[in-house]
Amino acid sequence: MQLAIENLDHHYGSAQSLRSISFEIGDGQCLTLLGRNGAGKTTMLRCLTGLLKPSGGRITLDGTDITAWPSFRRCRGGIGYVPQGREIFSDLSVGENLLISYKAHGGKDSAVLDEVCEMFPVLRQMWRRRGGDLSGGQQQQLAIGRALMGRPRLLVLDEPTEGIQPNIVKAIEAVIASLKGRISILLVEQYFDFAQTLADRYVVLNRGSVVAAGAGKDMDKNELSRFLSI
Repeated sequence: MQLAIENLDHHYGSAQSLRSISFEIGDGQCLTLLGRNGAGKTTMLRCLTGLLKPSGGRITLDGTDITAWPSFRRCRGGIGYVPQGREIFSDLSVGENLLISYKAHGGKDSAVLDEVCEMFPVLRQMWRRRGGDLSGGQQQQLAIGRALMGRPRLLVLDEPTEGIQPNIVKAIEAVIASLKGRISILLVEQYFDFAQTLADRYVVLNRGSVVAAGAGKDMDKNELSRFLSI
């Protein structure tokens, strides 16, 4: 799936939070969106997923303008979203969290559940455990697994390493790496090394504007550190 963001603006009242944001993600590419807290990253994602209405510009998927589409239509159109903070159903079991997503996407692709549990074996091990009783890293794996139940063509990840122990970060990194080339990925991240490892391309936001962009192989920690919390 190809994503194009074109001159996107957003306002919270009279305060402008995004200013003429433009970037593209090619089919099967991973683009990392970097910036410190308050740079506009999450606002950008909420505009992309339909949770916020942009003030100007447009969003296209495979050439189709989806700027006015509601969130549910974007989900059905192939966007999977893992929000910051995970937002799993804490009172439901791991299995129930996954099956809700499975049924919401039609419940016809029985192979997807096995594939998700192969990516994250802990989900099958914790199948009956309440989501709220999992560790932060386990919850993040559940949140990503839940998003993958719909076989998205674009996976959007908001700060997947935040508050996660290093061994789980490595497991998440391996899963994202395995998905590259099969689906497109938009990864919002502050952890430079994690982002650099996965990025085909990168974009840096600062105060709601794009201040740097390029190929992942050209990411320079010294050059970009002034825009990041490292």
